[in-house]
Amino acid sequence: MGYENELGVIEPTGFFDPLGLSANIDEETFAQYRTAELKHGRVAQLCVIGYVVPEIYRFPGEIAPGVAFADIPNGVAAINAIPSLGWLQMIFFIGAVDYWGVLGDFDIGKPKLDPDELEKRQVQELQHGRLAMIATLELLRHDSQNLVTPGFDGLDTLITGLPFLY
Repeated sequence: MGYENELGVIEPTGFFDPLGLSANIDEETFAQYRTAELKHGRVAQLCVIGYVVPEIYRFPGEIAPGVAFADIPNGVAAINAIPSLGWLQMIFFIGAVDYWGVLGDFDIGKPKLDPDELEKRQVQELQHGRLAMIATLELLRHDSQNLVTPGFDGLDTLITGLPFLY
């Protein structure tokens, strides 16, 4: 069964499945793959925002008693700086959102669109998610390289190429 006419198949790439993961699957499995792609794309979009925002703004308050948000470094360096209570809060919140579907009712406030406009916006969401997944990987790669070799690119800021941020 071919999926060459599915939503998200766009020129000039066309249907891109170099590993053949969709070669012998049914429509239900393909729908699960598409749902996972959308979910990962949305998370990646949040990740990119999460990388950019701390460069220009810090929330007031503390992530744990005695540890202010402003004391936590940006990017990969934050992994070792976040206290256990901070990790516990994040894991609980992410688990609650995933398990109970909090923040997941997308029918609220959804505009009534004609089918052509809805399809156009769904394709845009897939494209934005795909781009965000690539951007997330590059931000992690760049940040990790700077962590291993400080100043490897001659710059000491996480997000290079956006001079208006600094």
